Amino acid sequence: MPMGQNKASYVSTMGSEKMSVVFSISHQPSALVKALTPFQHNGINLTHIESRPLAEDENKYKFLCNLEIGSEDDEQRFKKAIVELKEMSGKDCVKVLSRRDLDNKDSEEVPWFPIKIAELDRFASQILSYGSELDSDHPGFTDEVYRKRRKMFADIAFNYKHGEPIPIVEYSEAELGTWRTVFTRLSTLFETHACKEFRKVWPLLVENCNYNKDNIPQLQQVSQFLKDCTGFTLRPVAGLLSSRDFLAGLAFRVFHSTQYIRHGANPFYTPEPDVCHELIGHVPLFCDPEFAAFSQEIGLASLGAPDEWIEKLATLYWFTIEFGVCREEGALKAYGAGCISSIEELENCVSDSSKKLAFECENIVTTKYPITTIQPVYFVAPSFAEAKRKIREYSSQIHVPSQCTTTLTHNLYNSSTNVQNCVKMIRDLANEMKTLEDAVNKLEDRSLG
Repeated sequence: MPMGQNKASYVSTMGSEKMSVVFSISHQPSALVKALTPFQHNGINLTHIESRPLAEDENKYKFLCNLEIGSEDDEQRFKKAIVELKEMSGKDCVKVLSRRDLDNKDSEEVPWFPIKIAELDRFASQILSYGSELDSDHPGFTDEVYRKRRKMFADIAFNYKHGEPIPIVEYSEAELGTWRTVFTRLSTLFETHACKEFRKVWPLLVENCNYNKDNIPQLQQVSQFLKDCTGFTLRPVAGLLSSRDFLAGLAFRVFHSTQYIRHGANPFYTPEPDVCHELIGHVPLFCDPEFAAFSQEIGLASLGAPDEWIEKLATLYWFTIEFGVCREEGALKAYGAGCISSIEELENCVSDSSKKLAFECENIVTTKYPITTIQPVYFVAPSFAEAKRKIREYSSQIHVPSQCTTTLTHNLYNSSTNVQNCVKMIRDLANEMKTLEDAVNKLEDRSLG
């Protein structure tokens, strides 16, 4: 789904902001009690505490504490607690993870990001627009039946928790009719307008996920197929997420997908992402290993990044995963979901009448774009691989405050992000490369013998 472009309100619907504190202390009797004293002394209630041995120093333990800030008074008391904790543990041993900077002068604060995949549950109620409430200019605003259906889909998303199966939905005849119209018309354009990666995967979805004009595939079935292909999964969402929240999902190979369908009054137009956009536009390329890795790289680059970099990454996402166009044997082909799921956009992006610019990240990130009309410009990459290479190079410039000696990786085994010491990571990588080199040498010796 596309991300909302206005800044998210970082305060939850309950009026409080979730934050985390990560700190390390020496292993000694009553160490934790001592370390938690600043919070107790300042009246800060912790909602969760967990600990583990510090990988780089066996004599220390790392603690993760979650809390909620509900008022300015809470915020001031929290700041005092952090000052005391830093005096006790050392300034370099304490990191605050929040969705915004509590104090722009304090470079130690890092925007909050999920560490475990289950923490994506926090985003469920933080949509920016739509959901069950529709704007007055929405095609379904005066349709009470459609509005009730939208509320039902929104409730599914709000109540969904990680690890649960996505509820099966029985679509109405009207909804199936809208899907049939969109699916039938788009299917005639894929062979000539879509990239080869899309064309390769599309028949697999038809065969394994019951993609056809008379059936709207269920998210759970599609999610399982995606997981088997590339490790990506789907989770329902009620509407637009903030850029930071949406990109964080990609870091865990999770795609937030809407489950409702556009209003049937205009099946070839939708002011927001819907199940046609998600299942026809996004899902096919998430089945491709290279594209899946590319999407995750953008997500990983966003974790803990400053707001200005989130905006840049969101713009890169927009002109690639949403509206990407590349060359294929000299011809223009679409790989962006916004192009592939829209008849008008798909025809426009490869036509001579639309404006095309060279794919340069520095130019892309400063380009403004509309989110409810046909795109006025497309950035064309010589190939998908080239677009991926340039974005990887560009995102390497991201500087996360106080993280200059750490890097973020994704653990596919337990679906968590790890903050690891760079020196240790490089040493481990060198060891792995040495093992690989030894194996290659043995294979060469065997072949020569």
